[in-house]
Amino acid sequence: MNGITRLDYLHNGCKPATVHRDLKASNILLDKNMEAKIADFGLSRVFANDNDTHLSTRPAGTIGYLDPYFGIILLELVTGKPAAKGRPNNTFTLLLEWVTPKLGSKDDIKSIIDPRLQGQYSFDSALKFVEVTKSCTGPLAIQRPNISQVVVELRECLATEIRIEGTSHNTNSSSSLDMNALQFDSSFSAPSAR
Repeated sequence: MNGITRLDYLHNGCKPATVHRDLKASNILLDKNMEAKIADFGLSRVFANDNDTHLSTRPAGTIGYLDPYFGIILLELVTGKPAAKGRPNNTFTLLLEWVTPKLGSKDDIKSIIDPRLQGQYSFDSALKFVEVTKSCTGPLAIQRPNISQVVVELRECLATEIRIEGTSHNTNSSSSLDMNALQFDSSFSAPSAR
């Protein structure tokens, strides 16, 4: 989860605080040790001082990733689909719009999970991951959990996957949800960025 903790550092740890404004999967790079690095700060903005409680700017970023960008990245992880797909008439199909109607039913949730996983995952863990993802895609920031809450819930998700694997030696479940891009990094304080 080092990518998440680095995002928290930008919001809460560095002085002045920095808002990326264009976070997307292609701006999260992995080094040779699979450590996440956040790239492309061309649209970033800084808080003027410590007394600022929010930063008001024009919307910026990439189609499909505008706020709630972190939830969109999680959707990409679980579905294996891009945030936005262009259509011939110069419009876009947004991943969030495609997934939202399917998030209400356990049966529909199976239909959104990346088929390349070929069922090699714990459904309980996948369900928890989808619930966390759904909570991160609320239309208003106040409706979404802060990053410290997301870290806790994703740790629970991973623990469920590991626990189920450990108790079932003859299963087709694998650690598909350990998500290499979401490695845990405990060197940062509890994240709270939105």
